[in-house]
Amino acid sequence: MFSGCDTVVACYAAAPMDDAGSTTNGRVVVVTGPTAAGKTSMAIEIASRFGGEIINADSMQVFQYMDIGTAKPTLEQRSQVPHHLFDIVAPNVEYSAGRYAREARAKAAEIHAAGGLVVLTGGTGLYIRSFLQGLIETGPPDRELRAKLEEEHAVAVEAGEPRRLHERLREFDPEAANRIHPNDARRTIRALEIVAGAGREASAVRDEHGFSDQRFETLHLALDPGRDVVNERIATRCDLMIDAGLLREVRELRRRGYAADLRPMQAIGYRHMNPVVDGGDTLANAVVEMGKDTRQFARRQRTWLRAVEGVEWLDPREEGAILARTEAFLNDSPQ
Repeated sequence: MFSGCDTVVACYAAAPMDDAGSTTNGRVVVVTGPTAAGKTSMAIEIASRFGGEIINADSMQVFQYMDIGTAKPTLEQRSQVPHHLFDIVAPNVEYSAGRYAREARAKAAEIHAAGGLVVLTGGTGLYIRSFLQGLIETGPPDRELRAKLEEEHAVAVEAGEPRRLHERLREFDPEAANRIHPNDARRTIRALEIVAGAGREASAVRDEHGFSDQRFETLHLALDPGRDVVNERIATRCDLMIDAGLLREVRELRRRGYAADLRPMQAIGYRHMNPVVDGGDTLANAVVEMGKDTRQFARRQRTWLRAVEGVEWLDPREEGAILARTEAFLNDSPQ
């Protein structure tokens, strides 16, 4: 049914390059969706059939030593097709969406120049958007201001006012506040930084940019077998992570000197195991909270994706339909 690499790659010539050496119309298949939807296996299948290489778009899978809790592809899976931007920095290295966009686009240019297909896969919406559309250039973060805002947020949380900074953002920039969830302290702080640095609303800077640096012909697939199925898979995944040694992985990270308050160590799974390591919680309680927070995360991922234009929602259990759609995209004549 599927022509595979021979015919698809023949019509998928390497994309022309712009003056900066970046691809201008290379083809990209994005494989995203809520956590536990089946992105990894489908991305590997697409890359295997159509001469593709996988670029990671998961903000946690860039970190070394964090394998189980991030559901990173196994070594056996990675041996099937080339994988890029996995295990590239230590957990104590700050890795931004801006750096990700530069490195992912550079790798995509190499793949396209060799006549290959880029399969971008992961569930971090900001990474996917920064790769496809570019990022706002706001200059380097003001570390002193960020530290003050983070300290103020910590004090506010301790005082029972976790949304204090979000309310301040609403005073300065209601539009930005409407776009950012009140519990998303990181994006709230970044928006306040932009307001301080640019001297105007973060939303105005965002709208001016328009995320218009679009270099790729893209098929944007969102895999979702439905909420009930995802929730069942999340429960199974949490149990499998524990069986695979997630608690041991966190103990080893701590032994290596990676403190519990590092940003990657505050991700789902890791923040739940740290109190167990420290003797402040039981493993049984931690697993329950881990499952609940993972389900909430899956809901947020769906919310993000529903606002993205051009996304095609497909059930990952319908492999034939997904592969047929991919082949049709690749066999279309370039615009």
